[in-house]
Amino acid sequence: MKPFFDIKILHTTDVHGCFFPFDFIERKPCSGSMARVSSYVKRLRKKYGRRLLLVDGGDVLQGQPACYYSNYIDPSLPNVAAEVLNYMRYDVQTIGNHDIETGRAVYDKYVGEVHCEVLAANVVDTATLQSRFKPYAIREVHGTRIAFIGMLTPTIPYWLHETLWQGMTFLDIVATTRKWVAHVRQTEQADVVVGLFHSGFEGGIAGNTGNENAALETARSVAGIDLILCGHDHRLRKATVSAGGKHIDVINPSSNAHYLSESTLHMARDAHGRSRLTSIDTQLICMDNEPVDADFMRRFAPTITQVRRYADREIGSLARTLRTRDCFFGPAPFNSLIHDIQLDYTKADISLNAPLKFDVCIPKGPVRVSDLFNLYTYENQLYVLRMTGQEIRSLLELSYDQWIATMRSPRDHIMLMQQAPDGQWHWRNLAFNFDTAAGIDYEVNVARPHGSRINILRLSSGRPFADEAHYRVAMNSYRGNGGGELLTRGAGIPLAEIPSRIESISPEDQRTIIMAYIERLHTIPATTHHNWRFVPESLALPALARDRRLLFPPF
Repeated sequence: MKPFFDIKILHTTDVHGCFFPFDFIERKPCSGSMARVSSYVKRLRKKYGRRLLLVDGGDVLQGQPACYYSNYIDPSLPNVAAEVLNYMRYDVQTIGNHDIETGRAVYDKYVGEVHCEVLAANVVDTATLQSRFKPYAIREVHGTRIAFIGMLTPTIPYWLHETLWQGMTFLDIVATTRKWVAHVRQTEQADVVVGLFHSGFEGGIAGNTGNENAALETARSVAGIDLILCGHDHRLRKATVSAGGKHIDVINPSSNAHYLSESTLHMARDAHGRSRLTSIDTQLICMDNEPVDADFMRRFAPTITQVRRYADREIGSLARTLRTRDCFFGPAPFNSLIHDIQLDYTKADISLNAPLKFDVCIPKGPVRVSDLFNLYTYENQLYVLRMTGQEIRSLLELSYDQWIATMRSPRDHIMLMQQAPDGQWHWRNLAFNFDTAAGIDYEVNVARPHGSRINILRLSSGRPFADEAHYRVAMNSYRGNGGGELLTRGAGIPLAEIPSRIESISPEDQRTIIMAYIERLHTIPATTHHNWRFVPESLALPALARDRRLLFPPF
């Protein structure tokens, strides 16, 4: 054996169903996709052979209609995500939170069908505390023992109802990594230890079971780890952490198969023939200009035809164009439609909803199944929670606090945004955490600070609104489980108390509910409910017009 040699690790994450170079939602070709990743992998395999490992960081089961069709419309077929990973010969995968969100029937079937080992060391059986998935995997390459330790973000209870993860307990990433690094070093005699994390760099929810995004913290505080391949937060980034005399790379290729991370392990052999890691080089490789793998496309041609036929089916008609960008500047047809559907289905007093994407457009005219993935991005269920008037007010205070600034003059920005070095203006937060309400009439005073902005005037029916009264509030399951912390940090409801507040849960996901509503009415007028506004208008109106031009420049 050669005394010096390299091992390649290629890493994808948060693919979200982007298997094919066609966007079934927008009905047009797209860049990225696993079809292009496959070409790159095959090219490097010709050079490196068995010294190349291919791994994935999770969130592969949800996102595009191809996943939805495979998970729910015709689940008797092999799961398309498993078929894609099997075709590409993945070695190891960590499961993601959106994989868990598909439900036990889906992800258990997937785990049984995919040929690679599926990891999550910090997900244990509640009763036995034994690992629910495999905690780690060992790959022996050219005489080198490489350990991959899988970690899943532990804040799933903040987003998903317990029925989706019943019997599981989620442990702190840093402490669990420390335990398993010691194990693979001592018991498995691993020469290289790699963290394969479905957890981002840092930030997010700081929950009772640990931080949502803990990759950097782990690199800083866990001795014996050599490399962390992370995901979940969709941040295209590479960072180097210096700890214990070592430099540890943390790398994330973002999402939707536009990039992959490529890590080169430079190895040497000592006098006894034992492998020793000398250094690691990491880089982010763009897949957008890679050729499409023709054999991959031939293999999945029947699947593509099935999914296109499903996604292209017309279910109704829109009388006007819907844009999520309109929702950030006042009442808008997009949000009003979702509020209408939630109130119609639940008969609740009040509805909460956020645009789940920052800037999508559904043109007037025929509505197809594919459009539902822009109307509602995730397979959330629809909840009704019991809340007091004061809790509703406090939730809205936090929602708008993540959205708008406190203005002192018409020249101030109304929106929380920042300017990038290239001169472009960007939002400073996440679109899916900006809830508005329907069923109440209210004002948002942009001249006042957090805690005193929201003035609820009345119920939209004309009845009085009272802080001490209880109301039935419709919202999606992400919000209803504590997602975005609007219920906990905003309304002040302890996480453990939320389940007792839930009065009903829809058996269907919201996309199915929306489809049934559109099919029943067929023609959707998509009117705007002018039940809230920014005040004082002397400050708000000029700032709204100016900030809209900055965030969405005219063509």
